[in-house]
Amino acid sequence: MRRIDLLLNVLDSTFDKESWYAPFKHSIEGLTAEQAIWKPSGKATKTIWENVNHLIYYKERLAETLQGREWTHNLDGDETFYLTNQSNDDNEWKKVVERAEKAQRNLRQVLTTISDEKLDENSLEGKLLDIMLHDAYHTGQIIQLRKMQGTWPSIR
Repeated sequence: MRRIDLLLNVLDSTFDKESWYAPFKHSIEGLTAEQAIWKPSGKATKTIWENVNHLIYYKERLAETLQGREWTHNLDGDETFYLTNQSNDDNEWKKVVERAEKAQRNLRQVLTTISDEKLDENSLEGKLLDIMLHDAYHTGQIIQLRKMQGTWPSIR
C-alpha cells in the first residue's frame, strides 16, 4: 500500500468511515443549530459550531496550500473558532456542515494527487497526521458536548 493511500484511509476514518471510534460526520449528524451553539453553563468551553469552524479552517488552509495557492485568510488559533457566526438558524448551520464536507472533499481530492516525494517535502506527512489527530481530538470534544446535552445516541 502506498503511503498516501494509508493517509487517505486515516483521513476518511476521522471524517466519515466509522472504525472503532465515531468519525466527525457522525458526531454532528442530526444536530440543530440550537444544539450546535449549546454550551454547558458556567463552563469555559467551545460550542460544537465553534469546533466545526476550527476544523474547517485548517482543512481549507491545508488544501489551498497544497494546491500552491496563497492563503490570505490568516487567523490565529483562537480566531478560527469564530470563522462563521453562530445563530439559531438551522439553514446557517446546514451551510457550515456543508462547508465542512466540502473542505474534506477538497483536501481528499488534493491528496489523491500527492506523490511519496511530495510527502517528504516540508514535513507534509507529519502535517497530514497532525490534522487527522486534530480532527479526532475535536470530534471527541463534540461527542462529549452531545453527551452532556443528551443528544448523543446511546446505541450507534
